[in-house]
Amino acid sequence: MKQSKFFIPTLKDSPKEAECQSHIYMLRAGYIKQIAAGIYTYLPLALRSIKKIEQIIRAELAKIEAAELLMPSLQPSELWQESGRWQKYGDTLMRMKDRHDRDFAIGPTHEEVITYIVRDVLNSYKKLPVTLYQIQTKFRDELRPRFGLMRGREFIMKDAYSFHADTDSLDETYQEFNQAYNNIFTRCGLKFRAVKADSGNIGGSESCEFMALTDIGEDTIVYANNSDFAANLEVYNLPIGAKSPDGNGTIMHAKGIEVGHIFKLGTVYSEAMKAQFTDETGVRQDLIMGCYGIGVSRVLMAVIEQNHDEFGIMMPKTIAPFDIHIIVIDPKADNQVKFASELENTLIKAQYEVLIDDRIERPGVKFSEADLIGLPIRITIGKNIEKGVIEVKFRNELVKHEVEIAKLINFIKEYY
Repeated sequence: MKQSKFFIPTLKDSPKEAECQSHIYMLRAGYIKQIAAGIYTYLPLALRSIKKIEQIIRAELAKIEAAELLMPSLQPSELWQESGRWQKYGDTLMRMKDRHDRDFAIGPTHEEVITYIVRDVLNSYKKLPVTLYQIQTKFRDELRPRFGLMRGREFIMKDAYSFHADTDSLDETYQEFNQAYNNIFTRCGLKFRAVKADSGNIGGSESCEFMALTDIGEDTIVYANNSDFAANLEVYNLPIGAKSPDGNGTIMHAKGIEVGHIFKLGTVYSEAMKAQFTDETGVRQDLIMGCYGIGVSRVLMAVIEQNHDEFGIMMPKTIAPFDIHIIVIDPKADNQVKFASELENTLIKAQYEVLIDDRIERPGVKFSEADLIGLPIRITIGKNIEKGVIEVKFRNELVKHEVEIAKLINFIKEYY
């Protein structure tokens, strides 16, 4: 892909509205564009990364046999009235009326809709368990949108829902999602902790948050220095230095951004909305439910918050918009342009995604913008190609490597 044809509106200065490093760099590097408070356009670079996060999610959920569907954003108020959340959810729920004066919610989450979908279908224990999920834009009327994609009024979310005949089945799926989330966030390059949490507006008997560790996090995590114990401060209000509840070590504090949350809902929604099945003895029972969410766009923001330096973004290999950034020093030099095109074809055949900076710009501008965008590998094509040598620099290193052209592919493979 030629950079001259790819839309990357970079900025030299930090926008006034930016409040944290990920927000600053995503705006400056041309990943996002603010349309209104808490509402952003995902520009081509960000969208490519988001699609890769989605691919990782789909791959891990396929392992636990979750099936994907897509539900509507517009939800009739009657469903929310059935569950009792039409008033209870509060001002965060975005509402609208159609031309017939009927009330609708613009979906912040989909417990009501998914319960409505399955309640006349999953009517026997023989059809259970079932897990369904979607990746979709959600809407919440946040009072104070902040930190770019961390707390917005419109965002991309993966939400999944499981249905069971008994609590043992729910426990099994809950643990499967716990492992899937650990796999997903690890593959995305996040440093995170899984912590016990409050179920909040969603409800249910048990929940676990997955927190990306960063100083700008809105949540405080309490954790033990000598064990796996970790919880949201809202659940365990323990001071620093207190004895860990599991008896191993003392309590420490850290800040975190919630990127995922899993819930054991039980029968909160099925009882209210009369979603029942017939058990093995012929008795009607309420469906037992689980709910599992990931803030997809928030994951991108959290990754960048954790992976940057003073020059810009340092994208992990797994979710970078492109794998390799080729810098053509002199786009007017036919030999450099030709070599860049040949190298691009070679790299594509080797399954790498390539962005070529073919713009007529000063080398310094190209290098600084390459650091700002933060692709994992930068290859510079200049006069040295006549000597059979090419410059390679990894974004997370300061050193530059002089690599023989004939050995380039193997050199890159070692990195990946």
